[in-house]
Amino acid sequence: MTINPTIQIGEPAERMKNLPKQFFASLVQKANAQAAKGKDVINLGQGNPDRPTPPHIVEALQSAAANPLYHRYSPFRGYAFLKEAVAQRYKEDYGVKVDPETEIAILFGGKTGLVEISQCLLNPGDICLVPDPGYPDYWSGIALAGASMSFMPLAEQNGFLPDYSAIDPAVADRSKLMFINYPNNPTGAVADSSFYEETVRFASRHQIAVVSDFAYGAIGFDGEKPVSFLQTPGAKEVGFEIYTLSKTYNMAGWRVGFAIGNAKMIASINLIQDHYYCSLFGGIQEAAAVALTGPQDCVHELRSIYESRRNAVYAALAEIGWKAARPGGSFFCWLPVPAGTTSSEFADLVLEQADVVVAPGIGFGTNGEGYVRLGLLTSEERLAEAVRRIGTLGVFR
Repeated sequence: MTINPTIQIGEPAERMKNLPKQFFASLVQKANAQAAKGKDVINLGQGNPDRPTPPHIVEALQSAAANPLYHRYSPFRGYAFLKEAVAQRYKEDYGVKVDPETEIAILFGGKTGLVEISQCLLNPGDICLVPDPGYPDYWSGIALAGASMSFMPLAEQNGFLPDYSAIDPAVADRSKLMFINYPNNPTGAVADSSFYEETVRFASRHQIAVVSDFAYGAIGFDGEKPVSFLQTPGAKEVGFEIYTLSKTYNMAGWRVGFAIGNAKMIASINLIQDHYYCSLFGGIQEAAAVALTGPQDCVHELRSIYESRRNAVYAALAEIGWKAARPGGSFFCWLPVPAGTTSSEFADLVLEQADVVVAPGIGFGTNGEGYVRLGLLTSEERLAEAVRRIGTLGVFR
């Protein structure tokens, strides 16, 4: 038997080689290395909620875990009661009516749906419109599909909204998919109903499927409730929304998300998941339904906590001379770096000399350069301490 020496056992497929570098993995490594030196590191660089899941949801899981029904495989596409709970929440919160059976897919966290949809809708060579800066995992699904990205710059002077008029019509006509995300990660910007109306018109004109990443939909500040894409007339004709319990109920580790909207696109997500999974553990699905249909006081309390933290951060920023616009939603602050330094240089500086982790904007795309992202994911006291430490570097005076 002749062995071809050019073929290596276990050699990754080309699609694996084309995956983007996992930006947050290197960020975690740097933070861990500093902490290993015995430093008191304040990590504000990641988007991991720091509050516990509300007790009534945990208790629901504890009770449901004893149900023998849930010890068997779950239905491939999840339990009907959870989809009905999602539909109820969207009706109550946004006045949007959705069909639980045909317009909702249960996801293993929102991230899964954001990656899967590119594999469902894009062929090699197709174009996907992507916000820049934006959530890096959009790129992962596009790479797995063998498609190409065309970036939509999000500029501060335009409220960090894409300017559809600036997109080359020839590129728009060749695009099959588009991601939007408000309240926005990483900028904290919010979108109003007129933006979504413009989005529906643009998508209809160029026949582009829209994915609205609504992960931070429950977190709006200053008395303003974030608008859902699905509240827009015609939205379900051109796209769908991805919602997650991770941020709304501090359930990041539970991995519960949903795709909601266009029935044809939902069918595609359900089909691909038929080949990947048997749905979430039934006990988690029951607890998730309790979260959605039970009292929402915990959501209002959480929103208030983040707003109070935001205000504490901006009071501290003013004291050190660091000027930045306040976010309208999410739990992130998008802060300009000092003139003459890159976002990576500044992030390294504050880690090495102030023991504070922030995420460099370049990790979210070319147009993220010049900013760092700070997460409101520790106590007000620790947030103020982090800003105070950065202030001792004297870079804003």
